[in-house]
Amino acid sequence: MDMTAAKFIADELQATAALEVVGIRKDFESFSALRDVHLRVKPGEMLCFLGPSGCGKTTLLRIIAGLETQTSGRILQNGRDVSWLPPDKRDYGIVFQSYALFPNLTIADNVGYGLVNGKAKRADIKARVDELLTLVGLPTSGQKYPSQLSGGQQQRVALARALATRPGLLLLDEPLSALDALERIRLRGEIRRLQKQVGITTIMVTHDQEEALSMADRIVVMNHGVIEQVGTPMDIYERPATPFVADFVGKVNVLRGHALGGNLFRVGDMELQCDACDSGFEPGDPVNLYLRPEDRIAENLGPETPNRLSALVTKVEFLGGLCIAEVTADALHGQTLGLHFSLNQLHDLDIREGNRIDIALRSNRIRAFCERTANAAERSTKAAP
Repeated sequence: MDMTAAKFIADELQATAALEVVGIRKDFESFSALRDVHLRVKPGEMLCFLGPSGCGKTTLLRIIAGLETQTSGRILQNGRDVSWLPPDKRDYGIVFQSYALFPNLTIADNVGYGLVNGKAKRADIKARVDELLTLVGLPTSGQKYPSQLSGGQQQRVALARALATRPGLLLLDEPLSALDALERIRLRGEIRRLQKQVGITTIMVTHDQEEALSMADRIVVMNHGVIEQVGTPMDIYERPATPFVADFVGKVNVLRGHALGGNLFRVGDMELQCDACDSGFEPGDPVNLYLRPEDRIAENLGPETPNRLSALVTKVEFLGGLCIAEVTADALHGQTLGLHFSLNQLHDLDIREGNRIDIALRSNRIRAFCERTANAAERSTKAAP
């Protein structure tokens, strides 16, 4: 038994999870869309499946919903095995990217559709519909039709409909991707507020990193049919477990070098101290060092500041309050860095093309991975369908 399976079985002995995914595999003839996926979802949390197209996140959501049948493995909801039950026998509400509202029904009838099918009393249906339309900010829209609402308003209606039957689980399949940028930002905040207010366990599929980082309690980063890492947004961003996660989530600089032993690494002529790196490298091992653009020090540098270097600014990209300066240093043998600076820092430090600046790379924020592993992860990403 491998360590992943053993840990998962040990976890199963703990309190019942809202949802458990146990060894899910999905094969399409010779192609494996999912390979031995294990996952536990805590009651009331919001979990985001994040990854590139073709990584398996939507397939996993559809298997949880019963819209797709797994090749092997189990799905348990609150300890109940629903692995082979049809969708209508599972306890969830779902919101699709396309809204999927009935154009010939009023907003009130759309929201109450599941309650009508469940033979609820007319007075109870009206009360629940009124409650939900108020909850999503559309208290006076019950007699309108979907065509009379904006895309964001229609998505709110779809959310209200998914919550109408008081399901134990809410599934969101790229719910914001059809909206414009400003509406996405506004609606993601509203969805998160509603999820917390209702306290419903929620799983959302997205390819948008900003959505996942801003909305999720935990993120499941997927690639090529497997889970690369599960963690809080801060964990995923600051402590990526694999080269793929480091490269996929957020912007990152990659410096090629080799290990010197302990937490020291050689990049060009520089000896870099890396306090957060695993000391399991042997001297001479080729490594890739990953550093976020903001993980630099440019003020109050002293002679003993580790990882200090002088760099030439070769390009400045103005993005408003936050700017990106591309710098190169002779000590790095031509390897460039993209660094974030606030607009105020840009002026205070006189950061402009052709100027030199002194910086230090934060020793506690550099992550090191074996170069062979990193290159394999990059090839896997590019090969993903």
